[in-house]
Amino acid sequence: MAESRKYISKAELETHKKPGDLWISIQGKIYDVTEWSKEHPGGTLPLLNLAGQDATDAFVAYHPTSAWQYLDKFFNGYYLKDYSVSEASKDYRKLVAEFSKMGLFEKKGHVTCISLCFITFLFCISVYGVLCCESVWVHLFSGGLMGFLWIQSGWIGHDSGHYVVMSNKKFNRFTQILTGNCLAGISIGWWKWNHNAHHIACNSLDYDPDLQHMPFFVVSSKFFRSLTSCFYERKMNFDSVSRFLVSYQHLTFYPVMCFARINLFAQSFILLFSKRNVPNRGQEILGLLVYWIWYPLLVSCLPNWGERVMFVLASFVVTGIQHIQFCLNHFSSNVYVGPPSGNDWFEKQTGGTLNILCSSWMDWFHGGLQFQVEHHLFPRLPRCHLRKISPFVKELCKKHKLPYNSASFWKANAMTLKTLKTAALQARDLTNPVPKNLVWEAVNTHG
Repeated sequence: MAESRKYISKAELETHKKPGDLWISIQGKIYDVTEWSKEHPGGTLPLLNLAGQDATDAFVAYHPTSAWQYLDKFFNGYYLKDYSVSEASKDYRKLVAEFSKMGLFEKKGHVTCISLCFITFLFCISVYGVLCCESVWVHLFSGGLMGFLWIQSGWIGHDSGHYVVMSNKKFNRFTQILTGNCLAGISIGWWKWNHNAHHIACNSLDYDPDLQHMPFFVVSSKFFRSLTSCFYERKMNFDSVSRFLVSYQHLTFYPVMCFARINLFAQSFILLFSKRNVPNRGQEILGLLVYWIWYPLLVSCLPNWGERVMFVLASFVVTGIQHIQFCLNHFSSNVYVGPPSGNDWFEKQTGGTLNILCSSWMDWFHGGLQFQVEHHLFPRLPRCHLRKISPFVKELCKKHKLPYNSASFWKANAMTLKTLKTAALQARDLTNPVPKNLVWEAVNTHG
């Protein structure tokens, strides 16, 4: 009987959101996921960020219908008092159910198979160019192809972190390690840890790691308050060095993107050699070792140091395109400070993302990120269906008066630079003092 149910208020639920005490609400039922957080495939962080509130929309977005059957073992007997659902969330959940009935989440198409064949082709041509040709221009071209290979392998790594791209989970894991760790030198474990946090807390300045690039870039003057990163668990100090670098970030954006890969290498090693719980740590480290054997060995086969440096620079600069693409989708969108909220999941995901307008024949170039709004709302959906569902998402946003932002690739670049320039000019405001160093004073003192 409904009268025999035990209820707790939203305020009471909110007290259970710390390590060792994690409760969440899904459709008004309260679940204690404290112990499960240690085994959760998506890691502890998503549960910690969404604990103490209703997380139905996030659960629906990230889990197949088969996951519902496992919830009962975490049910603690309580129900959420005055549980209600917004009209936007109701329609969103209906759309997820419709796509599920249509089998879209299971129909992966042939994108991964084609991409793997393309990557193999690029790898063979690049290696052939280095080993069998003497032309400097061929070696330069081979370096560019290697960078392009990394972009394509990055799309597969991204997809496989969201859903099973192969016929089963074992092949999926093999593909992740092969394309991420072995071919690109980036830990798929780090990628999933970072990327899950980004999706859960899309464009939160203190919870989304994809916006935390101090001291090089900030997208909002709110960073000037030296926010604390809840992802990296450290304070992002806006000191004199940060102010100097941020003041010119709109000019340094593209050069830094050319070498952004170095940061991903570093982050991969930092995670794998940290005390954090990393699933399959041995596989991850072995995969990185494979990369750091074959890539330096290939570079060493070039005839002189000049061509070796040229090859590495070409591969890094070309793959920098992908790093720019990641930034375009979010840097110019709405931002906020604070933890993610399960109550406005749909609203936060649409407000914090930007689609890139392009023809269907260019979908391969963007790897699905051109439909960023759709991807954030339906992260488990294979990218081959994103264009198909776009009209439904656009109509839903229009119905509930929510943003559905899109721009051409070139316009998105301009919007990103404008955001960076605005923050840069604000950082130059000497009426907002921070301790200054001699470099800052030499460049910015006039008269």
